[in-house]
Amino acid sequence: MGGTYSKVGVYYLPNMDIELPVAAGNRCSEQQEINPDGLIPDTDTVGRDAGISWIGKYRLMRKTYLKEHRPGLYGELTRTGKLQERLTEINNTCSRQIEQMTAEMARRESVDERLKASNSMEWVARMNSIRHRVEEIVLREYVFA
Repeated sequence: MGGTYSKVGVYYLPNMDIELPVAAGNRCSEQQEINPDGLIPDTDTVGRDAGISWIGKYRLMRKTYLKEHRPGLYGELTRTGKLQERLTEINNTCSRQIEQMTAEMARRESVDERLKASNSMEWVARMNSIRHRVEEIVLREYVFA
């Protein structure tokens, strides 16, 4: 087949240099950096004086929601230059709320280390239930509001 390959884990992936045109909406022709958390920088701020802004799950969900369901607000935030600031604020708020609410609900429902030690499968099931409920609340209140 030709070409060169790099081993990533147990897979061999082809080494490819692809340069995307700026007209396609990509403002960064260099390969994107990935931080230790596995997040990539938001291409809306790469190369600008504002620095690099990292994409988070809730940030990306809010941006998609605004584009698809609130185009007027999305356009206004983009024109005024406040979009990235608001998206970062939403992402940080959501992450913080999920962490706090998960801990509080686990405490209220007695999902603690004793349960984890005595019945780990029950602990996993109950923690997953808590996480799903908390995320649903946070998405409704912050991302899709």
